[in-house]
Amino acid sequence: MRILLLSALVAHASATRLLDNNLVYRSPFLKDISLAHDTPAIQARHIQHVRRQMSDAAPFDDQHYPTFYGADFGNSPFIWTGGINFTHSVASGDPFDTSVLLWTRAVPVSPSGTTQLPDQSVPVCVAYKISTSPTLEGRIVDSGQAFTSYDVDFTVKVEASGLKPDTEYHFQFSDCSSPSSVSPIGKTRTIPNPNTPANQVNNGHPLTLAVFSCSQFQAGWFNAYGFAAHNTSAQFFVHLGDYIYESLGNGAAIGRQTLGRELATIHDYRQRLNQYRTDASLVFAHQNAPWITVCAGFDDHEVADNAWKAGTADSNDTTVGCSFSASGACFTDRKLAAVRAYHEWMPIRQVDADDKFRIWRNFQMGKLLDLTMLDTRQYDRDLTDVYYNTEFVNTIADFSNRSLMGTAQEKWFFDTLSESRARGAVWRVVGQQIVFTQLNESGSFDLDAWDGYRANRLRVLDHLYSNSIQNTVILAGDSHANWVSDLARTSLDTAIYQVKLN
Repeated sequence: MRILLLSALVAHASATRLLDNNLVYRSPFLKDISLAHDTPAIQARHIQHVRRQMSDAAPFDDQHYPTFYGADFGNSPFIWTGGINFTHSVASGDPFDTSVLLWTRAVPVSPSGTTQLPDQSVPVCVAYKISTSPTLEGRIVDSGQAFTSYDVDFTVKVEASGLKPDTEYHFQFSDCSSPSSVSPIGKTRTIPNPNTPANQVNNGHPLTLAVFSCSQFQAGWFNAYGFAAHNTSAQFFVHLGDYIYESLGNGAAIGRQTLGRELATIHDYRQRLNQYRTDASLVFAHQNAPWITVCAGFDDHEVADNAWKAGTADSNDTTVGCSFSASGACFTDRKLAAVRAYHEWMPIRQVDADDKFRIWRNFQMGKLLDLTMLDTRQYDRDLTDVYYNTEFVNTIADFSNRSLMGTAQEKWFFDTLSESRARGAVWRVVGQQIVFTQLNESGSFDLDAWDGYRANRLRVLDHLYSNSIQNTVILAGDSHANWVSDLARTSLDTAIYQVKLN
């Protein structure tokens, strides 16, 4: 009895570890017990099927519950063996110098010849491996297994570690119960070590970033993703926000109508991300390069239009504001659902749930550049233009206490810029969501951009000039247009360029 109990405990711990290996269960609410996935509870739900081996099998369909796991009969988690479908290929993102996140979606296949849904109480086990060989026939640098389930929309996100800096890798997922069932092979890479001399980054070849923003499924095919993946040498794909749109639209011009309704619930956001990730060019772009996204991808439309820290143009946490949502969901409900779904579907790292979902971060790519990704939308942004308050926002746009980033992020940003200069980085590239330059369009300014937070913009320029921080490029999304602006504030020799790319 003691031996059997110990074996069961070992099996339980092993299976819980395989759940924890899938980082989707841990993000984005790892530290918030009320919101996080309780992996021990999920495993307890899985392990309850042990009783089926102890009783008459007639009432149950036990054909997909194996009694072995490799050669260790003591670690016998019950996993799906009816086949899985890697529905959305593979992806990678948030690369470090010795690790990178790998992503896939592994959906259990319905029993052969039926329309019956798979038993969703059974976990799906997915294995992964990564190598420098394009065919994965060389030495496997890292490998492992992880569980997924309907709790996280059958998504899988693991961290491949022990990698070499500034190196290209290839990776693949497979079905633990049927190793011959595999995903497409993905291509990714690590960033250089922070101390790599600038002229040695990317083996001395130019380092190229492909930059995107504002991709609306019903408005056009995502050919730009495909062009970048097929026809450029870009090593990293950077997305500046509005990866999805919460609105509907009928897609009349090209026939790409979005599914569902205006996004409000976890199902809505999952369905929209699912549909976007069926675009052939987007699938290929994710499969062939690591992605880095602003503030874990959030501009406004990943939640709802013109979002700020306490609401959007059509919802907030008031009785009236909640009524604007298609489902009656308030802003906080929508934001939490959007954050969870996005972290399930994207190869991005854990946010800090203890600090307003802080997700701003910096990538030191050798001594060549720092890629600093900000959150100028969701973290601690003051009131923005939500259409009915335009005149009021215009009267406060110059107020010195208005902030797009919040005090904590602004200090971190300035410290990061200064540290970048001090460590000898040649360039500073800042990824953020909205147009930085002053932009007078027919006598009016976009108050939802930096023109609505003019003192905050001035503080950024003052820090750059007063500290002689040169070679700073500020990227922006949102405006659906192409802009290139020289942001030189004074007659100093230093020039700061702001680039708006779509």
